[in-house]
Amino acid sequence: MPLPKILLDNLSIPVIGAPLFLVSGPELVIAQCKAGIVGAFPALNARPQTVLEEWLIRIKKELAEAKEANPNMPIAPYAVNQICHASNDRLLGDMELCVKHEAPIIITSLRPPEEIVKAAHSYGGLVYHDVINVKHARKAAEQGVDGLILVCAGAGGHAGTLSPFALVREVREFFDGTIILSGSISSGSAVASSLALGADLAYMGSRFIASEEANAEQEYKDMLVEGAADDIVYSSLFTGVLGNYLKPSIEKAGLDPNNLPKADKLSMDFGSGGNMDSKAWKDIWGSGQGIGSIKSSPSVQALVDQLKKEYIEAVADFKKKSSY
Repeated sequence: MPLPKILLDNLSIPVIGAPLFLVSGPELVIAQCKAGIVGAFPALNARPQTVLEEWLIRIKKELAEAKEANPNMPIAPYAVNQICHASNDRLLGDMELCVKHEAPIIITSLRPPEEIVKAAHSYGGLVYHDVINVKHARKAAEQGVDGLILVCAGAGGHAGTLSPFALVREVREFFDGTIILSGSISSGSAVASSLALGADLAYMGSRFIASEEANAEQEYKDMLVEGAADDIVYSSLFTGVLGNYLKPSIEKAGLDPNNLPKADKLSMDFGSGGNMDSKAWKDIWGSGQGIGSIKSSPSVQALVDQLKKEYIEAVADFKKKSSY
């Protein structure tokens, strides 16, 4: 379907930079938006809660200044990720701040976000909800979300197990809103492939952890540059929800990545960091399976320029092959 007006002329490439736990801050988000992709951050990254309003004011101000100075350049809107779970006692307060400052896009996770949809729509904001299966997609669609983020096999963090070939097709049969595809997307050609499958936008997280503006330790970035799909472990131990994590970071924390116990979903606590103590959780690093194509840690602008070049080349190649 056509993209919403706020995105139509403000993207240099059809990508949303996924919100990254602890890693996404104002520097990364602003750099992504200035480069022409949607930059996003989890509201819970702003700690204490009073910092969230400071971030919202800063991001809004710097993007407005960038647009004024470069009126012909695509400056993308930003997004705030809200964790809709009982353990998140900041949700209502954080959302009140997003309404106050009219955050353009709200990305919701875990629970169908009816009250969040109403709040965002009150000022014209968009709500994109992430899901891992058709059942969850239907529930979110019933709540009136504007878009669905399909978190498929190979995505970083809380990932599903379904193939994008299956999930995109089935969701499109009943949902005519924006579809954003997530899972092992780390190159411009993967972005083009996402659109060829029927998605409207690609959702890219791990690739931006290995960028200059990302708030990640250098060792984390180095693991991504040096890693490959075989270095990813799928486990529920760290938050109670199945997700993908870097094997070397698990080993560094003194755990056996090949023998991790399962966790109880009821023990999720996103405010303090999950089932393990917060320090241990901070030391377990999420990543998608698509890291084999990460060879460096450039600036966001250089990375988006590279992705755009790869995307254009992939689209041209696809058109050439489709003419056979």
